[in-house]
Amino acid sequence: MDYRYLGNSGFKISEITYGNWLTHGSQVENDVATQCVRAALDVGITSFDTADVYANTAAETVLGKALKGERRQSLEIFTKVWGATGPKGPNDVGLSRKHIMESINGSLERLQTDYVDLYQAHRYDHETPLEETMQAFADIVRQGKALYIGVSEWDARQIRAGHALAKELGFQLISNQPQYSMLWRVIEEEVVPVSEELGLSQIVWSPVAQGVLTGKYRPGGTPEEGSRAADDKGGSNMIKRWMSDEILTGVQKLQPIADEVGLTMAQLAISWVLQNKNVAAAIIGASKPDQVKSNVVASGVTLDAAVMAKIDDAVGSMAETDPAKTVSPEQRPV
Repeated sequence: MDYRYLGNSGFKISEITYGNWLTHGSQVENDVATQCVRAALDVGITSFDTADVYANTAAETVLGKALKGERRQSLEIFTKVWGATGPKGPNDVGLSRKHIMESINGSLERLQTDYVDLYQAHRYDHETPLEETMQAFADIVRQGKALYIGVSEWDARQIRAGHALAKELGFQLISNQPQYSMLWRVIEEEVVPVSEELGLSQIVWSPVAQGVLTGKYRPGGTPEEGSRAADDKGGSNMIKRWMSDEILTGVQKLQPIADEVGLTMAQLAISWVLQNKNVAAAIIGASKPDQVKSNVVASGVTLDAAVMAKIDDAVGSMAETDPAKTVSPEQRPV
């Protein structure tokens, strides 16, 4: 496992990070989830990403139990705040001071830890003054409940404004967590340049495009039972943008490229995002331990320019690149 600095800080994380969105507390039974976490630890993954909104707080609870007994100083635990949780009352959502201060305490209790290494604003909150949000994060850092602060799916303008306020308040934003893959490249034009300028790294989610880039979905085929595309708890909604025959046909062109470099298609997809120097880590999920063991092979892989060009030829024309696609809801979710 290779490790990378997160933003302009001295904090290192494993470049393959284990995430439990759509799995723990929802898609995967708790004992299997624990097995996946143990597999991650066994292959050198030390960074774990979750959020209070995942399975309405259940994912944090599962992760906390799975990591119990591990040396806390040897782990990097990330969580997030913004989404509607609990009974989803009027203050159970967003980035108000009330919701942030109550949410960090709930997350720490569920994760069975005194602090998180990285606390992230899961989306931008248009209904709360940014000054209020950043002051709450500053107070959480000073209280020792979070060591570092990041954001997720903020656009370049929002990152710049948040960074400026954080600096005034005596802390820094060090990361952004966007979706990024061969098929979803919307951060490249604006978010990455601003992040490089200001000293933030990307911790990217869905590097295999919800499983499409593994090649398991065939054009004209029917998704297998138990797959993300067949998951009615949210997975199928996320993946449907990639399920056209045109895209699935293009993805199949990646197989000979993966064979050429001795990787699976999933490993190729994960290693592709890690070629971006502004990416500190790729988040992987898993529904079985063997997936963790396989995907971690992508760590440390270097793809030369010729291979990167072949990937662009196969799927580049189908990739979404519009920076305007980085959007947080104008209204808070309910």
